[in-house]
Amino acid sequence: MEARKITQTVVDGLSASGRDEFLWDTKLSGFGVKLSAGGKRSYVYQFRLGGRKGTARRITIGEHGNPLNAAKARERAEEYALLVSRGIDPVAVAADERRVAVDLAFPVYAEKFIESCEGAGWHKLVRGTLKNHVIPHLKKKSLPHIRKSDITDVLDRLPSKQAALKRNTFAVLRRLFSWAVGRGDIERSPFEGMEVPPPVAARDRVLTDNEIAVIWEAAAKAGSLFGPIVRLLIATGQRREEVTQMDWSEVKRSEALWRLPKERAKNNVAHVVPLSKLAIGVLDRIARGEKWPRSGAVFMTSGKGPFTAHARGKKRLDKEAGLLAKKPIALWRLHDLRRTMATNFQRLGVRFEVTESALNHVGVSRVGVAAVYQRHDWLSEKIAAFDAWAAHLETVFGKAENAAEMPEE
Repeated sequence: MEARKITQTVVDGLSASGRDEFLWDTKLSGFGVKLSAGGKRSYVYQFRLGGRKGTARRITIGEHGNPLNAAKARERAEEYALLVSRGIDPVAVAADERRVAVDLAFPVYAEKFIESCEGAGWHKLVRGTLKNHVIPHLKKKSLPHIRKSDITDVLDRLPSKQAALKRNTFAVLRRLFSWAVGRGDIERSPFEGMEVPPPVAARDRVLTDNEIAVIWEAAAKAGSLFGPIVRLLIATGQRREEVTQMDWSEVKRSEALWRLPKERAKNNVAHVVPLSKLAIGVLDRIARGEKWPRSGAVFMTSGKGPFTAHARGKKRLDKEAGLLAKKPIALWRLHDLRRTMATNFQRLGVRFEVTESALNHVGVSRVGVAAVYQRHDWLSEKIAAFDAWAAHLETVFGKAENAAEMPEE
């Protein structure tokens, strides 16, 4: 095909001849159009590094059409020609640009980071934070092009009253960029020099015995799944997601034990929870007898999916509890049940180390030298502690029933 100046009109007028052909530009050496046997037109740039002795190489600029036209393709070819004149390989530059634009685009990179996260709790926090609060704002922005101002914008868009959400988002993003630096995908993190958002005020809500009794009773009317979840939270003091996602394969009635695998634990540490008669009674009612299934989700919805309607269940529970108590219960959260059990363990004389082990909490007694050399599992002590807690609860429930039966004066 005879060389001509490549223009939009010329490229539009090319027709296929049944074989691949090239049209080379008369103005810019190496700039051309490849016309395939089927009529497809693509802009190319051919070059040699090191002069005439170098091997001829060709790079595809892109397919002719919208948005790439002859003028834009020429501009790109001129950029490649300038690189070649400086001894720079445009193929390598194009590969780097593609990697930045595609592989390091934030949604793509975020997914890689999510996949690297271990521990069910951390994995869920990272996925939810990035999908709901970060990706919608950063969109397809490339990781190396994200600045401190972009991070600040993400944080500023979060509800001002949700301090915990802001700190979690900060922590997730800082860890993502630290991971990227460690992999060599970026040189520096935009978090360098950034101040951590102020800490969330520590909650100190501990429910009273009367409140626990009311909530236990109200749980009977809070839903076939959410009600038992709440009762197990009261009886075991474990984390909400750990209870909600319980599998029958984890619990053994004959042993009265719940073995929580590390993959489901928030701190990625396997945990053994003694099941008191109170907890076993809750599971018996779910299984409709003393023969429990060998596997499968304990709290499975009718749609065969995991239970997630905690907010709706809590609202219903609060309403039922208010009716029973004849007044609303002071603001509380499901996590407060965990603190309530821990506090009562101390009231019942349970050793602090046993309480930490019962909660699967990495505290002062499970770090440093103790974390390395202390291998006692406290199982027998935990069994005694959970039995004492169950006995206390049954006494509380009994007092509540007696009080309800007493005639008003």
